[in-house]
Amino acid sequence: MALKSRNKINSQFSTASMSDLVFLLLIFFMLTSTLVSPNAIKLLLPSSSSKTMAKQSLTVYIDANFNYFVEENQVNPEFLVETLGANLQGQSDASVVLRADQTVPVQYVVTLIDAINQVNEMTNTKHKVILATKPAK
Repeated sequence: MALKSRNKINSQFSTASMSDLVFLLLIFFMLTSTLVSPNAIKLLLPSSSSKTMAKQSLTVYIDANFNYFVEENQVNPEFLVETLGANLQGQSDASVVLRADQTVPVQYVVTLIDAINQVNEMTNTKHKVILATKPAK
């Protein structure tokens, strides 16, 4: 007496439900990515109310006439890297405090940061720049 099984095992795999899921996820991510606006961030510079103090190794001033002063000595921007390197010599992790007039364009601040980065690369140090702010009213 030979009994035949009614339920046969099917070795094929159906990918219909998986492809539906992939398409649903694709549509979801396409819709949510178009809702994000790349120009939505508005930059407002806040006044600082924190009283974070750091060990000041060197102070650099930029006045309203865009002149650089390292401590009290006026420095030509072409010699900024050499002057900063000479003043930071012997220190491996110094903080350079930048005191800039509020009318100074950002490019002058970036020039100082680039000079500190060049000093760091030449001397294999980790100096950092701290922007000094006035307290909030």
